Amino acid sequence: MNSNEQDPERFLPLSPAIFHILLALADEDRHGYGIMQEVKSRTDGRVKLGPGTLYGAIKRLLEQGVLAEQDERLDPALNDERRRYYRLTDFGQKVLRAEAERLARLVKQAQAKQLLPGLSLDLASGGQ
Repeated sequence: MNSNEQDPERFLPLSPAIFHILLALADEDRHGYGIMQEVKSRTDGRVKLGPGTLYGAIKRLLEQGVLAEQDERLDPALNDERRRYYRLTDFGQKVLRAEAERLARLVKQAQAKQLLPGLSLDLASGGQ
């Protein structure tokens, strides 16, 4: 067991780029270009990951056990040798959840200071 696996909080706070990469992989495995497209689409083009940022981050996340490279494709038609597909590990899910919870607490604090008028999020349940 990787010693980092014992405490996902050790990785926090995540950089915005890392958070977006992990969030893009939260619901399905993706290749690098697919991650870039998901982030761009989800943020309405406000966040664009360049290849250097993306692949440098992926390399570190693989080394840290947050991501894993997917060997098999669910759909054989997607089996393109040139594309490497990535997935969150169980530990990666824990890191992503810990960061989402940290960010939710910050939003709640901003709401308490009335910095977000009209934004009503139910963060009291912790997203559960």
